[in-house]
Amino acid sequence: MTLDNIKEEIQKAKNIVLLTHESPDGDAIGSILAMYNSLLKINKNVDMIVPEYSSVYNFLPNADKMQKEGKKEEYDLAIALDCGDIKRLNGFAKYFEDAKVTINIDHHGSNTMFADYNFVNPDAPACCQILITVLEFLNIEIDIQIGTCLLTGIITDTGGFKYPGTSSETFEFTSELLAMGVNVADVYKKVLEVKTKPNFELTKRVMERMEFLEDSKIAFSYITKKDEEEVNAKTGDHEGLVDIGRCVEGVEVSVFLRECEQGFKASLRSNTYVNVSDVCLMFGGGGHMRAAGCVIYAPLEEVKVRIINEIKNYLK
Repeated sequence: MTLDNIKEEIQKAKNIVLLTHESPDGDAIGSILAMYNSLLKINKNVDMIVPEYSSVYNFLPNADKMQKEGKKEEYDLAIALDCGDIKRLNGFAKYFEDAKVTINIDHHGSNTMFADYNFVNPDAPACCQILITVLEFLNIEIDIQIGTCLLTGIITDTGGFKYPGTSSETFEFTSELLAMGVNVADVYKKVLEVKTKPNFELTKRVMERMEFLEDSKIAFSYITKKDEEEVNAKTGDHEGLVDIGRCVEGVEVSVFLRECEQGFKASLRSNTYVNVSDVCLMFGGGGHMRAAGCVIYAPLEEVKVRIINEIKNYLK
């Protein structure tokens, strides 16, 4: 049983490194901090390598312990959290590959099972919800600090409990955290409602450029590096921009492009029936049925045409 192996390897390991995907969202940050705080409780030496993350998550316990580089060349154990592919490990896959043993805990349907031990549940709405099971199996008590981290991941990846993957277990666990003393309302406000000024400015640009294509079934918009420079955007200030188009009546797929080196990062969201993970897989990306992404190294107009043409194959 995979959980037995995971428990055994964690118990044996002295030096552990935690990693997550590039451009980490709330579930990635919540997962890595929940695991970090949990491993401290059982007296493990733990490093978290997260080169960049949004200041929105600075309120989480031990967020200031995340570092840009590892302290060791080789770790006894490397744990990847909320990451479907080793290529997305923040550019620091070397720490994962060089570790004596590797573990992968995730909820992406496109996960490539890249570790020695893979605990992946595509039905879970967030990696943080999977961690509840893992921590219970490890006999680690979930306290307010750990619970706050877990709730952050659950709230962000369920869109505030509104996405289809939200389950009865999601609400049951949230209720337990509330009874424990976790300030659910405060976490919800900090991660979903409070916007940075740059994010607000980028939101205006995304809305101004919004196009509705294919009988308004597709919403399309983008931002450039110049946009981000002009508003002094920091890491994470683009979060949530893809959801603007999805909220418009009649839209099935929202497409948001963000300029990167030599191309664009595409974020896709769908409402009812289009599997955007399948769309993104065609471009070397992946994700979930209703939320996925990829990178296309081409000019804006070419990226736009290629993605829209692929989405057309899935529209009814």
